[in-house]
Amino acid sequence: MTITARPRAAAGITLLIATSLALTACGTDNVDRPAAGKDGSKPGSSAQPVANPVVTTYDGGLYVLDGETLEVAGDIPLAGFNRVNPVGDERHVMVSTSEGFRVLDAVGRQLTDIEFKGPKPGHVVRHADKTVLFTDGTGQVTIFDPHDLAKGKPATTTYTSAAPHHGVAVELKNGRLVSTLGTEEKRTGIVVLDKDRKEVARNEECPGVHGEATAKREVVVVGCEDGVLIYKDGAISKVKSPTAYGRIGNQAGSDESPIVLGDFKKDKDAELERPRQVSLINTTTGKLKLVDLGTSYTFRSLARGPHGEGLVLGTDGKIHVIDPEAGKVTRTIPVTGAWQEPLEWQQPRPALFVRDHTAYVTDPATKKIHAVDIESGKELASATLPKAPNEISGVKH
Repeated sequence: MTITARPRAAAGITLLIATSLALTACGTDNVDRPAAGKDGSKPGSSAQPVANPVVTTYDGGLYVLDGETLEVAGDIPLAGFNRVNPVGDERHVMVSTSEGFRVLDAVGRQLTDIEFKGPKPGHVVRHADKTVLFTDGTGQVTIFDPHDLAKGKPATTTYTSAAPHHGVAVELKNGRLVSTLGTEEKRTGIVVLDKDRKEVARNEECPGVHGEATAKREVVVVGCEDGVLIYKDGAISKVKSPTAYGRIGNQAGSDESPIVLGDFKKDKDAELERPRQVSLINTTTGKLKLVDLGTSYTFRSLARGPHGEGLVLGTDGKIHVIDPEAGKVTRTIPVTGAWQEPLEWQQPRPALFVRDHTAYVTDPATKKIHAVDIESGKELASATLPKAPNEISGVKH
């Protein structure tokens, strides 16, 4: 592996999924065994801890990278197509495997024995100091405090949706749970449950419901094939797309902004639509605006910056920085060469992960990963990995 480290910018590099999980009957799982590595040892017992780790998947395993130098600190073999997401603490990353969710101790560079088994593990949502897993194959939602992982497998509460489906859920500060509705054949909307899991609101005017994001003041936005649903102040409202078919299936929210960044696809019959517009959903006004990027992007291209700015990694190899309030691209940050989205969604393509003031971008074609300071646009570090990276994530506070 070759590594090129650049001078650290003023902002610096600060310290630092395919289907969803499902909702099961309310219950608690209390297991007090310690988190352990593959050999049963405590995390990090045989190696120096990794500083602010970043994790990438590759065909056959996971790389744990030093968050500042991007040097490979750990190589973990793991067969199958795996996905990675932040858990919500400063140490762990959630790995979605063929058998369920597994917890990776990224700082200790090893998989723990903590698992949440279930077929077709999907979305991992972090909000209000809770991690929410959705298992598509059962419709079960599993909720826990990620900071409890330091003591072993955490106590969980679970809820099971009426039918298995590719879904997502988020728990709010007041204990209310917003979760999708649907079956394996058809997804229709969302339901809101109070802390005792009694239904308080429902909306089934959201065909193809997919993805969620939480904006400023805990407003929840969920995507539809014809717009979005907004859950705000105890009520659900619909914001329609400007076109009859206008799918918003992936969103990125920020606690700093009332505006949610979403993708936007308008060709229902396309084998693979390569969209060139993104959507901005204003949860204060209930308005939706489209922004033309002048280039296409993919579902792994959306993120938010430290001040709520929208970030989109285009197939032109640049990060497009969007001012959500102005509704326009204000500047671009060159990172990689131009690329094209593959037809199969599991196939590697450049991906974007943002932590604090740093954007991490993978480039499978060159086996590279880059760290860029969002505000200055300067490259902080670059490394060539042994194998082409696919998904990217990391620990996140």
